[in-house]
Amino acid sequence: MNNKKYDGVYYEGPYVETLKEVIENTVAEYPDRTAYMYKDVHKDPFQSITYKEFDVQRRALGTALLGMGLKDSKIAVTGENSHRWALSYFTVVTGVGVIVPIDKSLQIGEIENLLRRADVELLFVSPKMVDSLIPCLDAVESLRYLVITDSPEKDYSKYREDSRILLQSELVKVGKRKLREGHCEYEEAEVNADDLSTILFTSGTTGLAKGVMLSHRNLAQNVYNMSKFFRIPDGGRVLSVLPIHHAYEMSCTVMTSFYQGATVVICEGLKHIQSNFAEAECSVMLGVPLIFENMHRKVWKQAEKRGSLSKLQRGIALSKKMKFQNHPRATRKMFQTIHKLFGKNHYMFIAGGAAIDPAVIDDFEAMGFPMFQGYGMTECSPIIAMNSDRYRKSAAAGKPLPGTEVRIVDENEEGIGEIIAKGPSVMQGYYKDPENTAKTLRDGWLYTGDYGYFDEDGFLFITGRKKNVIVTKGGKNIFPEEVEYYLQLDERIQEVIVYGKHDDTKDDLVCTAIIYPNYSVLREQGVQEDGEIYRVLRKIVDDANDKMPPYKRVKRIEVRDEEFIKTTTLKIKRFEEQNYEYKFDDRSIHSGRRV
Repeated sequence: MNNKKYDGVYYEGPYVETLKEVIENTVAEYPDRTAYMYKDVHKDPFQSITYKEFDVQRRALGTALLGMGLKDSKIAVTGENSHRWALSYFTVVTGVGVIVPIDKSLQIGEIENLLRRADVELLFVSPKMVDSLIPCLDAVESLRYLVITDSPEKDYSKYREDSRILLQSELVKVGKRKLREGHCEYEEAEVNADDLSTILFTSGTTGLAKGVMLSHRNLAQNVYNMSKFFRIPDGGRVLSVLPIHHAYEMSCTVMTSFYQGATVVICEGLKHIQSNFAEAECSVMLGVPLIFENMHRKVWKQAEKRGSLSKLQRGIALSKKMKFQNHPRATRKMFQTIHKLFGKNHYMFIAGGAAIDPAVIDDFEAMGFPMFQGYGMTECSPIIAMNSDRYRKSAAAGKPLPGTEVRIVDENEEGIGEIIAKGPSVMQGYYKDPENTAKTLRDGWLYTGDYGYFDEDGFLFITGRKKNVIVTKGGKNIFPEEVEYYLQLDERIQEVIVYGKHDDTKDDLVCTAIIYPNYSVLREQGVQEDGEIYRVLRKIVDDANDKMPPYKRVKRIEVRDEEFIKTTTLKIKRFEEQNYEYKFDDRSIHSGRRV
């Protein structure tokens, strides 16, 4: 459903200001509902745990941690997505201390550095990572314990000799015994809305990771207000795909599912998205643009292989013309082959983390897969604006969350300026970093560093990052993201960064595109030699340039032979030095030399 009559119409839900309220409300309301579905072994059937069972483990683990003298301590968690990871997280924030989620893909030295910077005393770690992280016990002065989020099918006897290494399952047993003995300190622990709950180190595309301090109010209010715009079908299931340490996945998938009494299904990995979605009969999935763009591309490729490409094209065109996206029975019948891939319960795809090509959303919607995007940043817990499941625009980031005020400042002649936000979800600041805090928080306003504008209906549109803008000597501002969008409309370009490269002759910045081509598509088309690849890319760039004013046009091309380095949420690290290495460019092609 997508109808303007729902503009300003909100879903209702219980008011919450702490994560403890989020958990306890749902456990009281839906004790026997499934909180998690997961697999410890691939190809096994999904296992499940109810909200009541999850809460029993939470209270026991928390009681054990307090018995170890860890009240008000900083506790970190790292590893693959799992219900045990979430158990660690929720246990800590609902009565022990402050949680510090850490990206599992970081180098060991980086993890050590973050543990040290956050004064971590205990680290929850997955079985796959424990051996590599044991040295942290000696390297990080504040670290007292390492707890393995153990699964039952493995043997952990080799760790018994070190009293600092513990098992999560054994701590749960210890806590259950303490609860029977009358220890109720954890259950009675007071959690206040303005207490610090989480230190989240940004996985941004530039600079030293900053520790974002989020209070209980920040996170609980973000979930509460987000749920006014979007409602998971009653008893629905949400596939958890993105790294759980990231604010987007933790708040929008896990916490929101918990708040609404839905089930979180742990995906086995990116290559299992479609099969897990169908097998678990999921209704919702949140992802980054790259995931949905790859799914979109596969739909077209499979149609081409089946010889039904033209039929798919006609069907999508007809659906858009007749607005069948509001008539699910019609779209399910027209696109039944595709609907079989995702099962019968699909309700909504949600994109975030970066701007997505609105054409991808339009195509999915035309095929009967409702979809929208939102906008946010870790510093706002994370959602600032989002579309509603009942009223949305494919190209828009959405409307500001209820309770969040959003303004555009320092507007240019086109009405584009920096986005600033104020509200209950804005962070407390950066951990031990007053200088950067003062730059980002001014008079209660969060200066996002993103540029955008509002349309006549109050929808927010994002044009690009302030740090990325190319400013020419003529005073023109070029948003790289806009240019990249036009270039990536062609399937022969897989990834691209547009940036301003200094030209000594002109003493000015030249709009340059460094491209990672889709080599498999090029090979299918018989294009393999560097010179041929360059000519194809040059034609694509020239065609894209025709759609843009002269000052935005790409003047130079550089071609890579490796994918760009990305964050764990699959965003290209725009300021990573290695991402500007290339195999050949315009000049090397024309001169015959190679870089």
